[in-house]
Amino acid sequence: MEFAQPWWLLLLALIPAIGWMLRRPGDRGSGAIVYPDLRSLRANSTGRLAAARALPWLTVIALTLLIVAMARPRRLQEIVQVSEEGIDIVLALDISGSMRAEDFAPDNRFVVAKDVLSRFIRGTEGDRLALVVFAGKVFTQCPLTLDQEMMLRLLDDVQLGMIEDGTAIGMAIATAAARLEKSDAESRVIILLTDGRNNAGAIDPVTAAQAAGAIGVKIYAVGVGTKEGARIPVDDPIYGRVYARNPDGTYQSAAMDPETLRKVAELSGGRYFEAADPATLNSIYEEIRTLEKSRFESTEYRRYEELAGAVIVPAVLLLGLQALLSCTWLRKVP
Repeated sequence: MEFAQPWWLLLLALIPAIGWMLRRPGDRGSGAIVYPDLRSLRANSTGRLAAARALPWLTVIALTLLIVAMARPRRLQEIVQVSEEGIDIVLALDISGSMRAEDFAPDNRFVVAKDVLSRFIRGTEGDRLALVVFAGKVFTQCPLTLDQEMMLRLLDDVQLGMIEDGTAIGMAIATAAARLEKSDAESRVIILLTDGRNNAGAIDPVTAAQAAGAIGVKIYAVGVGTKEGARIPVDDPIYGRVYARNPDGTYQSAAMDPETLRKVAELSGGRYFEAADPATLNSIYEEIRTLEKSRFESTEYRRYEELAGAVIVPAVLLLGLQALLSCTWLRKVP
């Protein structure tokens, strides 16, 4: 419990003085009545005398309660975070076969990317998130939502090989932008994570980025993988895990297209990042969170339960009781 206006409590320092004034006996020479024998009066007045002496305390207690009520006692019910300007973010995740590349030891690119996205989702408050996954084709795994738990469950369901292989970066950007087109959020962002080059889909990445920028959607493009590329493992039903080879016998290697990704980001007013290891990838998403959050503020509202009524009611009852007793049973003889 706390007080909204605690300075009223300073008046409590006056309560002892008020109590002393109310209990101070008056002039014994005034209003005296002569009785020939006080024995019968004493026998019948013990209870009334004790009550009369306690009567001023009703006023003292009532005044104390009223002072506490003026200080507005209250109890905190909940704290509500309200975003003044919301952000809608679409996470576009590459799930093409090249994401199996094992240059993010001890895991592959896909496992690390899912882990980083999970941390990003858990650290996001007050903003809506959506998830778009792509390989040779694109689909929306999760629409815009404030439900982090649902988003995390749907991310966990994403697996490599769930759609035909390829890397449709342009279509991924177009699909993500379409999710944001009717959004009324002050800021609309696509965070695109990929490790390859666009080789599928009807829309090229540059055209899709221009269209996204035209409707006010910003793209943060994140390229994952080492510059020299990495071998891609394949699970063969006969030989087990082997590495994919080109027709000439050389190992297939997954390498990203930094030039296109950089252009995509610049056309939309965003930025391009490169991550060659898990730590860098995680720091990139934290930096993106900082870049966006620095432009928006969140207001905290506290909801209180006012308790003054619970104090005023007994104070009024005590004052009423004091007035009633003073006019009836404890009435003074003039």
